[in-house]
Amino acid sequence: MGNSRVGNNIRELRFFRDEMTQQQLAEKVGVTRQTIIAMEKGQYSPSLELAFRIARVFGVGLEEVFFYDAEDDSD
Repeated sequence: MGNSRVGNNIRELRFFRDEMTQQQLAEKVGVTRQTIIAMEKGQYSPSLELAFRIARVFGVGLEEVFFYDAEDDSD
């Protein structure tokens, strides 16, 4: 099976949202700053509930925040 992961645009969305800090986003969605850091680095995939909360903070759909990056989906 190929390597796959969920990627995100959180860093870019924070930048375009008046340069929102990781801490500010963390407080708005109810997690730690370390969780936001791990998500931005691709080291942590959020629960569906957290993903929706993040998208809501930015006022965008889930697919504008998160994307599925599959190296090879044919397996």
